[in-house]
Amino acid sequence: MATNAQSKLSKRNAVLGFGLAALAAIGFSTKAILVKLAYYEPVDAVTLLTLRMLFSAPFFLIIALRHAGQKHLSPLSAKDYLALLVLGLLGYYLSSLFDFIGLQYISAGLERLILFLYPTFVVVISALLLGKAFGRKEITALLLSYAGIAVVFRDELNVQSEHLLLGAGFVFASTLTYAAYLIGTGETVARIGASRFTAYAMLVACVATVLQFVLTHPPQALLLSMRVYQLSMVMAIVSTVLPVFMLSAAIRLIGSGHASLIGSIGPVSTLFMAGIFLGEELTAQQIGGAALVMAGVLSLTLK
Repeated sequence: MATNAQSKLSKRNAVLGFGLAALAAIGFSTKAILVKLAYYEPVDAVTLLTLRMLFSAPFFLIIALRHAGQKHLSPLSAKDYLALLVLGLLGYYLSSLFDFIGLQYISAGLERLILFLYPTFVVVISALLLGKAFGRKEITALLLSYAGIAVVFRDELNVQSEHLLLGAGFVFASTLTYAAYLIGTGETVARIGASRFTAYAMLVACVATVLQFVLTHPPQALLLSMRVYQLSMVMAIVSTVLPVFMLSAAIRLIGSGHASLIGSIGPVSTLFMAGIFLGEELTAQQIGGAALVMAGVLSLTLK
């Protein structure tokens, strides 16, 4: 009886974990759609990112304060604070800023595919700087992934050639900074805990974003339409706060490997949502390119 009960519980947890991972992937993917919708209004990347951070900051502040009140947690050292500062600026501030700027110039579908390349960036950086293995499997994954990007990029040239390279460059920079962030998180997250790390790093990014806005924009730049505020609020909750917690819960239930594989539905969902909400045409070239990108990235994570 006990074995049957444990089996049912394990199956239930697996279904719940896969469901949460899928919802998290879709939630993260909606960010590009919401950003593109907001750009129909007169708002720039820094202002929009500031609104997203301000709306999401209270949630992460509550988590940070909750952790601060737990006496059983080990206190943060100077090394921990430095790591949180650097990683928060890399992973949540610079990466987001570059991504928001890039989305001013390229389609949501291409943006999501470029961002999905981050495992290939991690492999290359690890090989160059950390001496990690780089063999036939990694080379094949890179060739597949970047061939897919080339296919989609060529298709985009037929639709929007102006500033396409600039936008793609910013999104590549976003992917690079996020990959560097991931490489640096392992030891720090293990030392201070995933939830506490995420809350503190997000608050660092929020402070940096607001500081940039204050230094570069007049206060009246926040006098925007209600639609921009609504989209920013949805972006903060649906594309930032909820996916972070759903992904953390999914990892606890099914492990990081399975959760990352489920995340591969992100680019696909973005392509379909871009067609529905933004009117971006879903072409055969985009589908083929997306398939190559996902095949390349998944070949790095499947074992």
